[in-house]
Amino acid sequence: MTVSDKAVAKAPGAFRTIGEVSEELGVPQHVLRFWETRFPALKPLKRGGNRRYYRPADVVLLKAINKLLYTDGYTIKGVLKLIADKGVAGLEAGAAMSAAVAHEPLAAAALAAAPYSEAPELPLPTAAPAPALDVSTLYAIRDRLAGALAEARAA
Repeated sequence: MTVSDKAVAKAPGAFRTIGEVSEELGVPQHVLRFWETRFPALKPLKRGGNRRYYRPADVVLLKAINKLLYTDGYTIKGVLKLIADKGVAGLEAGAAMSAAVAHEPLAAAALAAAPYSEAPELPLPTAAPAPALDVSTLYAIRDRLAGALAEARAA
């Protein structure tokens, strides 16, 4: 039984291991670990031995990040800016909608035929969204810390 067979056998709300998510997205595990360092909203549950377990909301966020980086051509800074503008829920909703359209032809036809007011409601993530990041504030903090470090080294 391969990892993908196990992933299919799991319930939709089940937590996924890093191997399962890696195979589902088609990216190496070290890329997922790297994304955890760059995207503060991505916080998988860690158990003994630092084993990572991704919640369904984490998987949706990873799919959105994967699509933005590899399909839409965004940079990591660009994705961070999108998160700052739209919030994590906005990215997840967009990813869930595009996943439904890409993988379910009938859902795509139903969405195209339905008026906007009758569009299906998307489930909200169960985890509380991380506060929006203001990139300019982060750069200002970084510059102040760099100045303080240079001053401390000079003293």
